[in-house]
Amino acid sequence: MTLLDDPLILIFVVLFVGSLIGQLEIKGINLGASGVLLFAMVLGHFGYKIPGIVQNLGLSLFIVAVGLQAGPRFFRMMRSSGLVFAILGFLIIVIATITTIIVSKVFNLSAPLSIGLMTGALTSTPGLAAALEATKDPIVSVGYGIAYPFGVIAVVLFVQLFPRVLKVDLQKDLQKTISPIKHKSSLKKITILIENDSVHKKTIKELQKSLKSNAVISRVIRGDRNFLGRNDTVLLKGDDIIVVGYPEDLNKLRDAFGSEVTTNVNIRENLQMYRVVVDSTAMIGKSLREINLREKFSVTVTRLERAGYEFTPTATWRLERGDVLTVVCSRERIKAVEELFGTRRHEEANLHIFSLSIILLLGILFGMMPIHIPGLGTMTLGVAGGPLLVAIIIGHFGKLGPIQARFYQPSNRVIRDVGLVLFLAGAGTTAGGGLVEVVLQQGVGLIIGGAIITIVPMVVAFFIAKKLFHLSIIHSLGAICGGMTSTPGLGACNNLVDSEDPAIAYAAAYPIALIFVAISSQLLVLIL
Repeated sequence: MTLLDDPLILIFVVLFVGSLIGQLEIKGINLGASGVLLFAMVLGHFGYKIPGIVQNLGLSLFIVAVGLQAGPRFFRMMRSSGLVFAILGFLIIVIATITTIIVSKVFNLSAPLSIGLMTGALTSTPGLAAALEATKDPIVSVGYGIAYPFGVIAVVLFVQLFPRVLKVDLQKDLQKTISPIKHKSSLKKITILIENDSVHKKTIKELQKSLKSNAVISRVIRGDRNFLGRNDTVLLKGDDIIVVGYPEDLNKLRDAFGSEVTTNVNIRENLQMYRVVVDSTAMIGKSLREINLREKFSVTVTRLERAGYEFTPTATWRLERGDVLTVVCSRERIKAVEELFGTRRHEEANLHIFSLSIILLLGILFGMMPIHIPGLGTMTLGVAGGPLLVAIIIGHFGKLGPIQARFYQPSNRVIRDVGLVLFLAGAGTTAGGGLVEVVLQQGVGLIIGGAIITIVPMVVAFFIAKKLFHLSIIHSLGAICGGMTSTPGLGACNNLVDSEDPAIAYAAAYPIALIFVAISSQLLVLIL
């Protein structure tokens, strides 16, 4: 008996060595958590095996964390301008699925192996989880492990080389192409002098409604008075107003109201700008209209920062835990506002074990329910699909009764990363037993098949983005990285231009791809 025969020691040896392999970089590219899978497959080949309960525990934790992360954006994206990118993410999965079916028939590959190739080509661990759950065959991990390295490298090379082949100035292409992202620039603040008669004696609400502008009038300066810009505030000729928004909105207001003031305006410091972090459970999921800060507290929200991006919030925006609000108010008011939002120093974790347990339990029970698909048969969502769907729905609402689903990002990341490595360790040792035999029998077909499943969706999606949706190259590449669930690809895309546009396109396509690759993995079991 060796030390590795002890399951606990085996788990941590796999995690330690696999993580070490995953951190090794070649020209800025590494395997990340998939290093754990590859090392586990090697040990699995020599007969070592991690208990199945560890794999299922890791799978359920990982998939719930993914669902909670995607939930707040998933349904909102369906109603926003990001829908174009979401459609691209969906189309990439559809194209990859059709390509997988063709590759499976041409190279005479088994269904589990083909599905594993697809999830590896798309670098999608949730897809792998769903495929293992649906097929009950560890060979899925072999296909994933073979296709994954090429999937990572191919997306990075595609992003870097394709623009060079086309010989296009990416910055100029970005500027001249109509984008579904309304705002291409950072938020700015300007002062405008009211000069036009059409503005005189009109309320801010009337003016913003007629101009359809999202810019926020945060302060009105009239002589030596300085007060908040409320909806019922009447503007007069000669007033100076301080406005926060994106350049296109600011320019619209400036042209309609008067002229921009470039000299320093004398502002009494009874009003100041503060940053407030949303932490109170009572505020999660509420809209700014429901909270009614202007009427109750004489406070104006000028900006909202979420996940590293700044927006001018509308009255219907619903708050998420960790949102950072830039507010304008007096010193006397800020304490009450901070108490309202529960602002305090962020903890490293705010795990709500009760909520996490219920979400997992509901998800697993839902995953056991049979779903009949006419013409194909009956399927279940399983330990992967059930918790994913339940987590997305609960994550969207943020709170359902006693269930709290909005954790701080560090907390969600802990759940996700711990679950991921435990799942990969178990899946790898289980798949390792048949690794050599499969590779010897179908090695060339696996490599070529994986490459085809990676390349075809990217190329087709790029031409759809350009010809059908008329997107810029940068937006197209960002959405493709999201559809291929490739974070290294996004990193390469960000290096091409000094803009947040690739990340926004990626963020819109990614949740859709994440969800539908898991669904596709289960449908392919019935089709192949």
